[in-house]
Amino acid sequence: MTTNALARPDVAVLRALVVLTGGGLLLLLRAQALELGGARAATLVALYGVLAVLSLRMPVPRARPGFLARPVVAAVGIAAVFAVAYAPWQLGALPVYGVTAAALGAIAAVAEEAFFRRFMYGWLEEWWGAFAAIALTALAFALVHIPLYGTSVLWVDLGAGILLSWQRWAAGSWGPAAATHVTANLLVALR
Repeated sequence: MTTNALARPDVAVLRALVVLTGGGLLLLLRAQALELGGARAATLVALYGVLAVLSLRMPVPRARPGFLARPVVAAVGIAAVFAVAYAPWQLGALPVYGVTAAALGAIAAVAEEAFFRRFMYGWLEEWWGAFAAIALTALAFALVHIPLYGTSVLWVDLGAGILLSWQRWAAGSWGPAAATHVTANLLVALR
């Protein structure tokens, strides 16, 4: 955290709660943005842009060093995504969306990871430890996807959230989780 934020922890906590609430609302609003018609891509980019800026501008407690190298953690996550994407027991066919969906998916992944694994995880780990940070960010990640995908994929989103949160813990950085999330969204969009 910055020196100013440390000097006034009450202000830092209040700012964190505002960003947490605002970011959660933005993620819930994206389902409505998808129903806007022609302007939906621009609307989604704007929503994710605001989420990313809010999340990246927030001071977070200093990340502790990871115990695995970031490229190794990213490789584990990306390998898991490919294993699930091409498993013979797939949950069902995923639609092909194309280049626009791929770009939106990449933007969404980075914004969500900045929010969940940088900002939210950073604060939760500081307050309640790594286990709570992993569990709560994974659960929040799964819950904000319900308006988009329904409850039938809640367990898939929860599993993805656990993987991404584990990556944050193992690497001490949100970068490997962002790389994994981008890969997963690109696989869905470009299949």
